[in-house]
Amino acid sequence: VGVLVLFAAARRVGAGVESAMAAALLGVPRRRATPRPASGYWRRGPAVLGDSTFWKHQLFLLVRVILGWPIGITLVSLFGSALGLIAAPVYYRWLPIDGGGHGFDYGVWRADTFVETLALVPAGLVLVGITYALLGSAGTMWQHLAGALLPGRMSAMNASVPDLRQRRRALAVHGIVTLMLTVLLTGIWGLTTRGYFWPFWPALVLGSALAAHAWVQALDQRPALWRRARMTKALALHLGFTAVVVAFLVLVWAATTRWYFWPAWPALGLSVIAGTHWLIVVARRIEHLESARAGAVAVQETDLRRIERDLHDGAQARLVSLGMSLGLADQRFESDPDGARRLVREARTGVTDALAELRNLVRGIRPPVLADRGLAAAIGAVVDRCPIPVDVHVRADPRPPDVIETAAYFVVAECIANAAKHADATRISVRIERWGSQLRVEIIDDGRGGANAHGPGLLGLRRRVESVDGTFSVTSPDGGPTVIRSELPCGS
Repeated sequence: VGVLVLFAAARRVGAGVESAMAAALLGVPRRRATPRPASGYWRRGPAVLGDSTFWKHQLFLLVRVILGWPIGITLVSLFGSALGLIAAPVYYRWLPIDGGGHGFDYGVWRADTFVETLALVPAGLVLVGITYALLGSAGTMWQHLAGALLPGRMSAMNASVPDLRQRRRALAVHGIVTLMLTVLLTGIWGLTTRGYFWPFWPALVLGSALAAHAWVQALDQRPALWRRARMTKALALHLGFTAVVVAFLVLVWAATTRWYFWPAWPALGLSVIAGTHWLIVVARRIEHLESARAGAVAVQETDLRRIERDLHDGAQARLVSLGMSLGLADQRFESDPDGARRLVREARTGVTDALAELRNLVRGIRPPVLADRGLAAAIGAVVDRCPIPVDVHVRADPRPPDVIETAAYFVVAECIANAAKHADATRISVRIERWGSQLRVEIIDDGRGGANAHGPGLLGLRRRVESVDGTFSVTSPDGGPTVIRSELPCGS
C-alpha cells in the first residue's frame, strides 16, 4: 500500500510537469488534479486504484513514452535531413561515394558536382515545409490528448487563453536549454580535440530554432509588428522563418567556403515565394476591406432604421400625445380646473416616459457614461443591469479612440445580454486589456454553449469589429464554455 501511494504521488508529479508543458507550449488550459480522500492506511490503496484520474494519467504517460519518443525522433530526423539537403552544396565534397568521387549517390541519380547538389536545396525546403505541417499535426494531437487524459478540477471560467507569462517562461526555458547545451558541447570540445570547432554546427541549429520560437512569441505579444505593416500573422511568420533560413545558410557559407556566395540562390527562391504570399495577402486584404465596408454600411443602415422606428413609435408618439394633453388642458383651464390639472399630471408622466425612451435610444447609439467616464464605467453600468454575476477586469489606459471604445462596449454589452438570455449561464467573465496598440476584449460564460457565430447578433458584432479593422472570434462547443474574443486596433 505504501509503494502504491508513493507511486501515485510520483505519477501526480509527472502528470503535473506534463500539464505545465502542455499549457506553456500548446496552449492547453492548466488543470490541477486533486487526489481522492481516504481515511485510514488500508483504504488508501483502493482509493488510488479506484481513482479514474490515476488511470488517465497512466495512459497519457504511457502514450507519451510509446508514441512521443518515436514521433519526436522522426520529426527531429526530418528537420535534420532537410537542413542537410539545404546545405548539400557545401559539404558534398567530403562525402565519398562508391566508385570514386564525392557527393550523393541515390542509385538512379548521382549528385557529385556543385550545380547538381543545388537541386537538393529545393527538396530540403519542401522537407522543411512537410516537417512544419507534421509538427502542427503532432501539436494538435497532443493538445487533444492532454485535454482528455490530464483531467483535474478546472472551472469553465478558467478555460481562457494561456497567460502570456507562461509563454514568456517557455521562451526563457528554451533559451536557457539552448545556452546550456551550447556551453556543454563547447566544454566537451575544449576537453578533447580543441581543433576544429565542431560545436558551431549544433549551436547553429539550436540557435535557429530559438530564433524561430522568439519570432513566434514576438508576434503573439506584439500584434502591432504585423498589423502596422498591413500584414497577416501567417505572412509575418513566413517572412520571419524565411529570414531565419537565409541567416542559417549565410552562416553555413561563412563557416565553410567563403568564396562563391551560393546562399543567394535559395534566398532568391524563398524571396519569390514570400513575395507571392505578400501579393496574395494584399489582394485578400482589399477584398476583406470591401466586405467589411459593405458590412459596416449594412450595420449603419440597420441602426438608422431602428432609431427611426424607435423615434416614430416611441418618443415621437409620446410627444404628440403630450402636446394633445397640454392643448386639452389649456382649453379646460377655465371651465374644468380639476380636469386640466389631471391632464397636466398625465402630461408630466408622459414627459418622464419620453425622457426614459430617449435615454435608452441614446444608450443604443453611444452611452453618455461611455463618453464621460470611459469604458470601465460604461461596462459597469451594463453589469449592474445584468441578472447574473459578472466578473469584470478593465485595463484600457490610455483611453482608445471613441470609435474603438464604442465597438468594445457594444461587443461586451451584446455578449452579456446573449449569455443572460440564451446561454443559461450562471457566471460571466469580462476581461478588457490594452496591449500596446491593441485593445483585447474577452467574454467567457459557463453556459450551455453552441452559440451560432453566424447568427444575426454575433454577425452584426463581427461586422462592427471588422469595420474598424479588428478581429472577432467565437468558440462555443456544446456544453460550454462560450469564449468570445476581439482585438481592436487603437493606435500606439
